[in-house]
Amino acid sequence: MNFTQSSSLVNREPTTPNSLRFSQSPNPTPMVASAVKENLGDLNKDSFITLLTKLIGESKYVQNNPPDLIPEEDRIVRHVLDSLLPYSTATGGGPLVVNHVTYKPNRGNLIVEFPGTEPGKILSFVGMHMDVVTANPAEWDFDPFSMSIDGDKLRGRGTTDCLGHVALVTELMKNLGRTKPKLKSTVVAVFIASEENSSIPGVGVDALVKDRLLDKLKNGPLFWIDTADKQPCIGTGGMIPWKLHVTGKLFHSGLAHKAINPFELAMETLKEIQTRFYKDFPPHSKEEIYGFATPSTMKPTQWSYPGGGINQIPLDCTISGDVRLTPFYNVADVIKKLNEYVEDLNKNIDKIPTRGPVSKYVLPDENLRGRIEISFDEASSGVACNLESRGFHVLCQATKDAVGHVKPYSITGTLPLIRELQDEGFDVQTAGYGLMATYHAKNEYCLLSDMCQGYKVFTGIIAQLEE
Repeated sequence: MNFTQSSSLVNREPTTPNSLRFSQSPNPTPMVASAVKENLGDLNKDSFITLLTKLIGESKYVQNNPPDLIPEEDRIVRHVLDSLLPYSTATGGGPLVVNHVTYKPNRGNLIVEFPGTEPGKILSFVGMHMDVVTANPAEWDFDPFSMSIDGDKLRGRGTTDCLGHVALVTELMKNLGRTKPKLKSTVVAVFIASEENSSIPGVGVDALVKDRLLDKLKNGPLFWIDTADKQPCIGTGGMIPWKLHVTGKLFHSGLAHKAINPFELAMETLKEIQTRFYKDFPPHSKEEIYGFATPSTMKPTQWSYPGGGINQIPLDCTISGDVRLTPFYNVADVIKKLNEYVEDLNKNIDKIPTRGPVSKYVLPDENLRGRIEISFDEASSGVACNLESRGFHVLCQATKDAVGHVKPYSITGTLPLIRELQDEGFDVQTAGYGLMATYHAKNEYCLLSDMCQGYKVFTGIIAQLEE
C-alpha cells in the first residue's frame, strides 16, 4: 500500500419532507437498551469541553486553503490520541484498535475500532474532518482560534464544522474503551483529513477508500457526521462550477457601432442558457419526497473583466457561477447539455437579441464574430440517502428519542466525498449537531446542549443495532 502508519503519534504519552414516512425500528429489549445506556451514560460535558478547547486552539493551523494554507491535521490527531490511547490495544491494554494512516506529511487520518462479538456486524461514524475553513480574526467578534464559552454557546472556528464532531465522537469511543460493553456490533470511527478543499487529492477518505481500508464498513450503516441542526440530512446537491468566457471587440464607447460588446453578449447568452437549463432540468418529483428546499439551479455568482476606462468597451469578460443539482439528475448529462447550448449559440450568434440600434455580435466587414466558451471546474454529485435502509430507520428513531422529534431535511448544499462512498456500496446516512446558520460563517459557534443530544443519538443508534 502507498501509505505510511505514523508510529510517533501512536506511541505518544430545515425543511420537513412533505411525503416522507419512516417506520420505527423495533425498540431494543430493555436489557440491551439499559445496558448500553448505563455503560455509555450521558456526554461528560467537562471532558468534552476540555478536549474541544484543545482542538479549537489548533484551528489556526488546520485552515484549508491551498496553496497558502495547508492544514496540519496531525495537530488534531495528537489530542484525539491523548484521549483514546489509554484505552487502546497499543499502549493501554484496552479494547480500542487505533490506526493512524498518513498519505502526506502532517496530514493524518485516524481509524478507531471498538470490536464487537459478532463477525461482520458493524456500524461506523465517519466524516468528522480535522480541517477547517479560513477565518479572519478582524471580522470576528471574538478570537476564532481559541474557544470561548457564552452560556450554552461554544464559540470558535470549527465548533460546528467540524471539530465539535471530532470531539463528540472521540468522547463516544473513549467511553466505549473505558466501559467495555459487550456489544455484538463493532463500532468504528473514522476521523478524516482534507474535507474542506479537494484540490489536493489522495489525502483523506478518498485515499482510504482507494486502499480498501474502509471496505468492511459496507457491512453496516455508515453515519457521516458533518451536517447540522440535529436532524437526519437525507439529501444533498451536486455542484458544477462553471465559467462563461465571452469575447467581443474592444473599441471606444463613443463608436459603439464598431465594437462587439462582450457584456451585452454575455448577459443575453446567459439568459438563454438558463432558460434552456430550467426547461431540461425542471423540479423533479422526488424532490418533494426528500423535502428539498430548492430544485436544481443554475446561476451566476461572479463577474470579471480585464479592466480599462469607462469610455472603453472591453475585449472580453467572464461570468462565473455554479449549478446546484439535486441527486435525481446526472452531473455528466448537465455538462453535456451546457456544452450543447453554447455550441448552438455560437452557430447562431447573429440571432441572439441585441440591445439598442447599433448593438451587434457580428461585424461582417471585418469577418469578426463574438464568441462564447464555457468551462468547468471539478464537479461533484449529490446524494439521496436510502430511505429503506436499517441505518435510516435507526437514525430517525434515535433522533426522535434524543431530540423529541424527527424532521429529515434535504439541501442543495454539497457534501463532497459521500456520493463516492455511496457509489462504492456504503449505506451512507448523514447527521450533525452543529448549527447550519454558522457553517463557514464568521462568529461560528455550536450549542453544548445540541452536542449532548447528539451523543444520545449515537448511543441510541448503538442500542437499536444490537437487536
